[in-house]
Amino acid sequence: MKPFQIRLPGPPRHTVYPKHQAGHIGKQAGHLGSQAFYPGRQHSYLVPPAGTAGIPVQNQPGRPAGALWMPAPPPPLNCPPGLEYLSQIDMILIHQQIELLEVLFSFESSNVYEIKNSFGQRIYFAAEDTNFCTRNCCGRSRPFTLRITDNVGQEVITLERPLRCNCCCCPCCLQEIEIQAPPGVPVGYVTQTWHPFLTKFTIKNQKGEDVLKISGPCIVCSCFAGVDFEITSLDEQIVVGRISKHWSGLLREAFTDADNFGIQFPRDLDVKMKAVMIGACFLIDYMFFERTR
Repeated sequence: MKPFQIRLPGPPRHTVYPKHQAGHIGKQAGHLGSQAFYPGRQHSYLVPPAGTAGIPVQNQPGRPAGALWMPAPPPPLNCPPGLEYLSQIDMILIHQQIELLEVLFSFESSNVYEIKNSFGQRIYFAAEDTNFCTRNCCGRSRPFTLRITDNVGQEVITLERPLRCNCCCCPCCLQEIEIQAPPGVPVGYVTQTWHPFLTKFTIKNQKGEDVLKISGPCIVCSCFAGVDFEITSLDEQIVVGRISKHWSGLLREAFTDADNFGIQFPRDLDVKMKAVMIGACFLIDYMFFERTR
């Protein structure tokens, strides 16, 4: 005779999945990562979690601890040194740093920028090289040298802006900027094109030949909204990219001239032309969004 057993109620049983299924699900979750939305974009990017393949977390020498820098990809053929960072991206974010002395004492200090990719990793630093008198006497029309350095402090791009008239009524002396990569070797130019009421620029290669055009709005104003400058073909029929000035918030816009920009372009565009578009963005910033003291 079998002994009598009483089965007491216990916790519900849990379903156990095979090991290979559990590992597969974990890999999928780790691969998807998290979503990040960037202003001015109509879609979001899937950003893999830090430390996964393709986006390593690293601190580069000579830069602040904790800074996430984009790892240098293999340089393509005929690529100027330092521009390999631009070869595999289709978007750049430019953030101007807030200068405390500028806010407190209302005098113009040298502009400093961070240049990042769409994942928020730093690609370059940009710093204006001008003197006090030039900045505060010439204002937004001032000539400057803007030096762009990589993650080890090596200067890879130099922007040279000569002194030009900032009045659209004087078509003989319009704005322009020269882009050099490496320093001393021109790779392109951005020149303002005269128009009675629209904002227009021409992007040129190192030989001075027209390559692309930039068209902006009639009235350039960033009150409570962003401003877009479309990069088009020479006949202005095909839009190939965009330079966008992002709205930074009421307090930042009212009390500082520290602006945020985004540049979109085709991924397979020549890295030299991508560098020229960076120069176009800085020229637009100084011409239209630099505060006049």
